[in-house]
Amino acid sequence: MADRYRPKPAVQRMREGNPSNRPIKEGVVIPRAVLMEPDWSAVFKPSKSASVEVENVRCREIASEEWRRIVPILEVSAGIGEVDHATVKDLCVCVARIDQCERDLSERGLMVTAERGTVKNGAATIAGQYRSQLARYIRELGLSPSARTAITAPQPYDGDDDIWD
Repeated sequence: MADRYRPKPAVQRMREGNPSNRPIKEGVVIPRAVLMEPDWSAVFKPSKSASVEVENVRCREIASEEWRRIVPILEVSAGIGEVDHATVKDLCVCVARIDQCERDLSERGLMVTAERGTVKNGAATIAGQYRSQLARYIRELGLSPSARTAITAPQPYDGDDDIWD
């Protein structure tokens, strides 16, 4: 079921037809782009601490894997543009940080000993916050089964300059 609070983009309404014949508000037309993978070492900066560096290296690998997994799908399904670069990058960071939190939870457990006694591992809270943000990115980019029902794949580019063909 489509999200009733988010209107379909004008291009999608034109593609799918406009049975209500209501005027279509032109939105911002974003040119398609092939997104280049970011330099993950700028996001997960090298550290002098060996233990932090091990975590950062793993985060770079996880983010890179996620980027290579979802960007080709988004290029076909959603017709992403350069303005979507930051959103997709943040999605990959979320996935890497969730992995980092889950590894910490696996190593130290849900409850940890602190100076005030046994307390909840902070990684559990952080993972929950990243998961909440990840769910928003998934919905916005149409990466879940329910979100995909609201998106129609763009037609393959046939060389014409007119976007309405």
